[in-house]
Amino acid sequence: MDAAANLRDTILEKLHTRAWRAGHRIPTERALSEEFGLSRSTVRRVLLDFKRKRLITQTVGSGTYVAEQVQQALTDLAPPPAAASVSPAELMSARLVLEPALIEMVIGNATAADFLRMDECNQRAEVATTLEEFEKWDAALHEAIAEAAHNGFITGVFKLMNAVRSNSEWGVLKRRSATPARRVEYQQEHRALVAALRDRDAERARALCLAHLVHVRTNMLGF
Repeated sequence: MDAAANLRDTILEKLHTRAWRAGHRIPTERALSEEFGLSRSTVRRVLLDFKRKRLITQTVGSGTYVAEQVQQALTDLAPPPAAASVSPAELMSARLVLEPALIEMVIGNATAADFLRMDECNQRAEVATTLEEFEKWDAALHEAIAEAAHNGFITGVFKLMNAVRSNSEWGVLKRRSATPARRVEYQQEHRALVAALRDRDAERARALCLAHLVHVRTNMLGF
């Protein structure tokens, strides 16, 4: 596990177990940086993500504290029960069926704003400094493609699939299978897929989508 993911998991554990309760003052960025062997900027990014999720609050000149409504925020972040029971193999099987099947609808309905969002996801993934951050924007790209179909039901299904990707089992498999070379390959595949969608080339986009998903499955699950 990389150090940033270790920091994130440690904080979540303390919040879930209530070792850190509402109003608890969290160690300083400097203290967390020294404890986890991270740069101050990386610690700051992790804390900012917790702040966005309403788990912590920050007051200039005072410090960082566990939010008063932390338990409600944790409940809101918990994956739906249906997502919690889905295995990575089941998720990949579903993705191999669903994502290529959406290509025609995406090509027919995607707007310029949709493509800008896809480009943003790719850019954020490519400059990510941790696997966790890369995985976040990887998932965001696939969700952005689904949202470009402009179908509420499909958007809901993909949000559920991304909830499965937040499960610990998926994270363990992704970390075990991740290498710098594979990450570069995924980035290239993402760029090629978005280019095919922008060109409204359904056949090419469908082939690229399927090849990318098979590549991910092979790396993660070995088949």
